[in-house]
Amino acid sequence: MEAYKNFVGFGVAGNFALHLEQAGESEDFKEVVTDDPNGPKGVFPFYIPGREGYLGVYPLSSTQLILPEEKCNVQIEPEVALICDLSYDPLGNVTHIIPRFFGAYNDCSLRKEGVPKISLKKNWGPSSKGLSSTLLPIDRFESGGVMDGYRIASFLKRDGMTMRYGEDVELTGYSYFYEKLTNWMVHQINAQSDVGPLEPICSYLKNAGLPSQAIISIGATRYTHFGETTFLQEGDEIVVVVYDNTLYCRNPILMMVNRGELDVPGVSALIQKVVRA
Repeated sequence: MEAYKNFVGFGVAGNFALHLEQAGESEDFKEVVTDDPNGPKGVFPFYIPGREGYLGVYPLSSTQLILPEEKCNVQIEPEVALICDLSYDPLGNVTHIIPRFFGAYNDCSLRKEGVPKISLKKNWGPSSKGLSSTLLPIDRFESGGVMDGYRIASFLKRDGMTMRYGEDVELTGYSYFYEKLTNWMVHQINAQSDVGPLEPICSYLKNAGLPSQAIISIGATRYTHFGETTFLQEGDEIVVVVYDNTLYCRNPILMMVNRGELDVPGVSALIQKVVRA
């Protein structure tokens, strides 16, 4: 998972209805004013190549999740990640975000109160994030494209049991998707200021030398009751599956997860073993 060390990493907060409330984070955004109350709340960084401090630590792994040294709750955030090209104007403002590939992603998060920035909950060191090593090509990031038929599901394996962690939902269930999402992200990255839990993304990009490629996680899905109330322990196994619903259905995917048979066409799967540093 070294191929993305020069990619900038961002996430979209609040892009799936009710997730922030389930995660106990809606209060964090009380200072954030948005044009659309039902839309995403902002963009946060999880990795800036070349930056000093925690945001400069490369966090991605496709095989393991290392728990933080501090004692706190850690929760899976099952998401879809987009591998994108970025372009800029002469002033360093983002002009276009072009998604090229998509895949299963774990935007794993610390559950801590009183943390001033989202990014402080997202990158606590190496292997604090998860990205599938199997990425799927995007023919066109618009209605009628290949992503119309895909869904995302997530699971936690513990003590010989496999439990659904997030709801099994279609990708088109995101609040903002396709052109509506990329247009919003371009505007948000350029305009977002240092307010509440958010950070000035555009200045981060300029200071990083205007990276030409990005990994963008587009929002965590809603939890099942089990996922909302269960936090990670050493020895757990995380499974996030993005799958073609024209080839596979909900229950067969669960059986494939149980058997460990996810290396098949039309599936991007992330499997991480939870370990301690």
